[in-house]
Amino acid sequence: MNKKYAFVYPVLLMVFLAVGLLIGSKLNQVETPPNQLGSYSKMQEIISLLDREYVDSIESKKLFEKTISDMLHELDPHSNYIPYEDMKSVNEQIDGKFGGIGIRFAIIRDTLCVTNVILNSPSARAGVLAGDKILMIDGKNIAHKKIKNEDVLGKLKGDPNTKVQVQLYRDSKKIEKTISRGIIPIPSIVCAQMLEGNIGYIRLDNFSVSSADEFHFAAQQLKSKGMKKLIFDLRDNGGGVLDGAVKIADEFLPAGQKIVIIKGKKYANTTRYSRSGGLLESTPLVVLINENSASASEILAGAIQDNDRGTIIGRRSFGKGLVQQDFSLSDKSDVRLTIARYYTPSGRCIQKPFGESYEDYYHSNEKRRDNGEYFAPDSSVFKNANKFKTLKGRTVYDGGGIMPDIFVPLDTLNSTLYYLSLRYAGAFQQAAFDFVANKRSSWSSIQQFSSSFSAPKTLVQALIKDGEKLGIPYRADEFARSEGLIKHILKAEIARQLFIEEGYFFVIGSYDKEVQKAAQILKR
Repeated sequence: MNKKYAFVYPVLLMVFLAVGLLIGSKLNQVETPPNQLGSYSKMQEIISLLDREYVDSIESKKLFEKTISDMLHELDPHSNYIPYEDMKSVNEQIDGKFGGIGIRFAIIRDTLCVTNVILNSPSARAGVLAGDKILMIDGKNIAHKKIKNEDVLGKLKGDPNTKVQVQLYRDSKKIEKTISRGIIPIPSIVCAQMLEGNIGYIRLDNFSVSSADEFHFAAQQLKSKGMKKLIFDLRDNGGGVLDGAVKIADEFLPAGQKIVIIKGKKYANTTRYSRSGGLLESTPLVVLINENSASASEILAGAIQDNDRGTIIGRRSFGKGLVQQDFSLSDKSDVRLTIARYYTPSGRCIQKPFGESYEDYYHSNEKRRDNGEYFAPDSSVFKNANKFKTLKGRTVYDGGGIMPDIFVPLDTLNSTLYYLSLRYAGAFQQAAFDFVANKRSSWSSIQQFSSSFSAPKTLVQALIKDGEKLGIPYRADEFARSEGLIKHILKAEIARQLFIEEGYFFVIGSYDKEVQKAAQILKR
């Protein structure tokens, strides 16, 4: 916090509390007591004093919004204020769609490069191709400038049926295109593929309004391909729409089993039960979670664990057991307020302690890492926790996320500083984009690519050179240790260029210790 504003925040906090009480009393037609009227006058006097006498000019809107957020975070870490200008992107994630042109892109060497074109999208209809480079948007040059992803999105996204003009660079020629924006889906399911034998794999990245329908369709497709067992990947899934988690859990559970219990002071206590007819009620199941699996992911994993319906593998989940509801304000901004707690079928609330501050709460995973919990389970987390029983009598605990049935440590065996530097600098993505420039039609399917491709020496050398141009010097000893991992990530990034996220996660699965462990469990 800026020290020069240190005394201003508490004052403004009192102002907002006072104004909130005043508005609330008027809305409820309650006469304001005289002593409160005196307080409101004092608040107005303080505001006038700040405007007139404070040493520096104050950005009132920014300061007020920060104060509102701080006030809500005093209640709990998940109650929040969302400004009007941020609501559009928030709603896009919830709805699972946005207005845009339908491309995936990467900024490589300060140039906007089209890595994929979504099938039947406005860009596909306009003739944009994967591998194109975008030089201009609506007449403004963006090539070789320090442009950021959010800047690009701001220029390309927009209301459906509005138009955007782009200048492309392809085969040493400049091409002009006018694209009429449309509705672009944001898929929740980023990979749904058959692995070895009769084992299917589905990865869900978030829970949106469309997630349950996406999951049902993906499961149907895999069953038609011979799926008898399923690995369901919820790692790094931070949650989203509660109803999506309930409906997906219902696909696995027989009729009449509890999925989630919701309790709140003014929220009608509710228990959601499974119904008959789930598509995967008899399918052997492993669910993957990690420290970033939160909220709706934990609801689903908790329902599977408490009903002894499948095996949970990975590391302890985040620990978010609070339910939020959005309340729109008059200026179309939003207050996301915690209104209830959710409980798993056995009755446990998995919300972790709030900690000393908002920042501590959201950085608690760093503490887990430093304490070694990424590499060995920490039973002390549940030392003072309440005990609960699953449907078959196994002991589970509350107060700190979902502890997996089988712990798998974070795999850092072949990871080095050199590898990580290449990864975070975008060198893999850059080398992969260059490599596929004239090879995008060389592989007809993910399976064909995965079984036939291995990173050639020339590609690895190109990666090393790209790294050096990005300021990452070659380290022979670290390269030797990470060589296998580097080649595998190169292969996965090329698969991403060719087959979007589905290709990446399919290829990465053969190197993924948690996926491999899940497959071993299902083969028993």
